[in-house]
Parts: sequence; structure tokens; C-alpha cells
Amino acid sequence: MKITAPAKVNIFLKITGHSRGYHTLLSRFMRVDTLYDTIRFVPAECDTFTIEGIPGVPRESNTIYQAWIALNDATGDLDLLNFFYHHKVVVEKRIPSQAGLGGGSSDAGAFLRLVRKVCDLKIDDEDLAAVGAKVGADIPFFVYNYPSANVSGYGELVEPFDENPLDLEIFTPGISCDTASVYQVFREHFSDRIVPESFRSWETENSLNLLERIGDPTRLNDLYPAAIRLCPDLKKAAPDGWFFSGSGSSFFRPRQ
Repeated sequence: MKITAPAKVNIFLKITGHSRGYHTLLSRFMRVDTLYDTIRFVPAECDTFTIEGIPGVPRESNTIYQAWIALNDATGDLDLLNFFYHHKVVVEKRIPSQAGLGGGSSDAGAFLRLVRKVCDLKIDDEDLAAVGAKVGADIPFFVYNYPSANVSGYGELVEPFDENPLDLEIFTPGISCDTASVYQVFREHFSDRIVPESFRSWETENSLNLLERIGDPTRLNDLYPAAIRLCPDLKKAAPDGWFFSGSGSSFFRPRQ
């Protein structure tokens, strides 16, 4: 009983507004199948929900645990509760944390899909994605598991985009970018720069064309300037011709 939890990059990420305490966005998410965590359900007698393989993260802060709680609340399925008295969750991490690659969200999305399969839960993708959205804004994308998708709203609106996934190189410097802090810096210093007309129809254009036509990582990702302001060393670490993913700190480019 195992599943891979792939990373993602944001081909573009544009902030569209701020409502109910959260930013809204329009973004192209692309799955990166060559970089992934692995999640296994291993037989074990457990007094409580048990996760191994993610040291330094309290269980209550782990997205997998939070997804399990949300799924329990949504389904009330006693078989789901009983299953994890007899199995533990073991995670093999490869995706770096606080790197803009969606590692924690991907783990939660993959966990939800695997639980649905092994426990035979009668819940469709839309409802499972709604469970994930209660835990994290990026999780619905990983529940649907599309190779490429336009993501909008708070992250809960996920529309598949028909294109061939790019073969991407990933570079992650030894810099951690806290997502909440990057968004706070954006709100305080850059929110007056939101110009929807500047990215009109980007969601209809394929990813390679966008990267080649726009070319500028600052224009493609609204969070890049905020991340640099928060973590100035990013500017020095940025390789020429690479693009910035999410709230950072990873850079990517189509493989040369």
C-alpha cells in the first residue's frame, strides 16, 4: 500500500485580490513526476494515528494528520478510524520543505487518494478535494492529480489544462521561504501592483510559450519580489534564465 506524491512548480502565479483574510490567485500548476515523496501504509498496532519519516514536525502540524482529521470529520467512516489502529503512515521525503514545490500539500493529497482506495471510501474527486481545501490551498490540485492545471480562487478551483508536461530541472538553494511570511510581505509592500489586465488570457496559453514569451521570473510570479525582500540571499542564488516557483525558494527551467 504505497503512493508517490509528486512535486509541482508554478509556471506563473498572479495574485488577483484579497478576501476573508486570504489572497486569491490565478496560477498554472505543473506536476513534476521526477521529484516525489513516497507514502506507505505499513501494518502496525498503533494506539493513535502514527506518522514516521518527517522528523521535527509535530504530528498536529503535519498536513497528512490534518487531512486525516478532516476526512474523518467529512465521512464519519468507522472503518477509516479502525484502519489506522492497525497501520502507520511512513513517509520517504525527497521534496525539500519551504521550497515552493508543494511537498506538504502533495503528501496530504496523495494520502487522501490512497486512503480512499484502500478503505474503499465512497467519495468522489470533487468532495475529496473539498476535504483537502480545509487543510491547505494547494491540496486540491494534488487530489485531482492533473499533470497541468489552471488554479484559481483560494486554490480550490482546479481546471485541467491540456498540454504535454515539460521536462523540468529544479534548483533549490539552501534557503527556506516561509509561505505565510512571503504572503505577508506581498500584502504590505506589493499589493498595490495588482494589474489583472497585465496577465489577461495567460490561462489559455501553453506553459512553454508563456515561459519563452514572458521570460522574466518577476513578471511571471508575483511572490518573487516579496520572497527576495524577505530572503535577500535569493537574489544572489538565482541562476540566470531560471524561473521562481510558488513562494520559493526553488527555481526551475525546461531541461536544456
